[in-house]
Amino acid sequence: MKCILFLLSTFVLLHSSFAAQQRPNIVVILVDDMGFADLGCYGSEIPTPNLDSLAKNGLRFTQFYNTGRCCPTRASLLTGLYSHQAGIGHMTDDKGVPGYQGRLNNSCVTIAEVLRPAGYLTAMTGKWHVGQNLGVVPWERGFDRSLNAAAGGFYFAGGDKAKAKLFLNGEAIANDDPRLPKDWYSTDLWTTFGLKFIDEALAAKKPFYLHLCHNAPHFPLQAPAEAIAKFRGQYKQDWGALRDARIARQKELGIIDATWEKAPRPPTIKLWKDHTPEEQDRFDHLMAVYAATVHRMDKAVGDLVNGLKDRGVLENTLILFMSDNGGNAESGPSGRSDGDPTEAASNWFCGESWAFLQNTPFRKYKHYNHEGGIATPLIAHWPVGIDAKNELRHTPAHLIDIMATCVSVSGASYPNEYNGHAITPMQGHTLTTVFNGTGIMSRYLFWEHEGNAAVRLGDMKLVRTGRNGPWELYDLKTDRTELNELAAAQPEKVKELAAEWQSWAERAHVLPYPGEGKAKKKGKGKKKDAK
Repeated sequence: MKCILFLLSTFVLLHSSFAAQQRPNIVVILVDDMGFADLGCYGSEIPTPNLDSLAKNGLRFTQFYNTGRCCPTRASLLTGLYSHQAGIGHMTDDKGVPGYQGRLNNSCVTIAEVLRPAGYLTAMTGKWHVGQNLGVVPWERGFDRSLNAAAGGFYFAGGDKAKAKLFLNGEAIANDDPRLPKDWYSTDLWTTFGLKFIDEALAAKKPFYLHLCHNAPHFPLQAPAEAIAKFRGQYKQDWGALRDARIARQKELGIIDATWEKAPRPPTIKLWKDHTPEEQDRFDHLMAVYAATVHRMDKAVGDLVNGLKDRGVLENTLILFMSDNGGNAESGPSGRSDGDPTEAASNWFCGESWAFLQNTPFRKYKHYNHEGGIATPLIAHWPVGIDAKNELRHTPAHLIDIMATCVSVSGASYPNEYNGHAITPMQGHTLTTVFNGTGIMSRYLFWEHEGNAAVRLGDMKLVRTGRNGPWELYDLKTDRTELNELAAAQPEKVKELAAEWQSWAERAHVLPYPGEGKAKKKGKGKKKDAK
């Protein structure tokens, strides 16, 4: 009997070890304020050879969506819920109603909290921004290892006005802490520590989950002088011509349909020729700094991939790369160029004129729920798990699907309750069938931010600007640039989709809006009872 028990226990151990080896490592890379068209493999003139290589050996999604803003995207990505369900319908200030608490609530779990019980070493580097100011920190939300900033906003360590505030495994550390590289640049720092944490996982013989969140290319745009010099002078040309060139490449790559009309230049953006040579030089400098931050981010991705390859784990590592919102038009059409962008105290914004290029071919920007605000590249790379190479996937998908995908590939269990709290069910679907080309999901997708709102079913999308703006209806199959409005021609479709959005908004804690809680509850008492 002892012999049988020994053999059985040995078999179980061997089987568990084999299963652990087969489970993929997972790396999720989120970049900040990068437009849909800012990678070479999505049509950009900015050289991004490392991400292009991942795309060539993996998949590119052409209809993947974020929430249109930083904090809500991070909440949705981490939890697999719509951001209001996780407590962050806006930013990290508590507005006093359930959907706008400014921090991850106790009704959600993070990917790390789901994967850690399944045997993964979980690590996070980079920008957190889901409520550290209100007590929600990575080391208490499932991450075994972390080097994080509470809210980003920096690239360089030095200078009296440097905004860098770092936390290493829960410990606040100085910018010149001896455990950090000297004169670090944050884009490189997140990767350096990501690989350190991966080494700890490998030493412990555990699969790993790395959640890597870059500052780049968010303002204040900063980069080393030599990186900026590579692009200086390349943007002293008509931004309309640059945009046309991106569109041509997107059509050639199959990223966009050749029949779609390009969104027209907004009247707030002047023609290039109407700027003085001095203004054109300044605009060139602005975009050169932006291009430098994107290019350096791509280099950091290459360093990570080479690190995985050197450690012999690249083949069975699922890498998912995306952006938190579309290009950022904040600071207006002129942008901002305060100080020297090679130093920590500077404050540079690209502004609307260049954001329009970054979101090619779409209109609108970060904050909005039109395609320019919510469309992001998604690159999926997993050599042993994705047979297809250099293919496109046109299936609409959303941040909510990342949690479900991680659960599916890892064999982890998504909990019904956690730490004594009931947990909101996952809202997304695994992308594994889409990876293999068999999954075509037909479902509603929803958005809301600052009153901007949208709902999509199939190819039909209803979208509005602001709480009181009229609903606009578009057929994204023929018109993804949202130029041919159909609401007047299809009032019943508008009514149907608007009702679905309203129902979702009520159950997902979009409503009540901040400041409307008591009034809404009084005014909707009968409707609530009827439900």
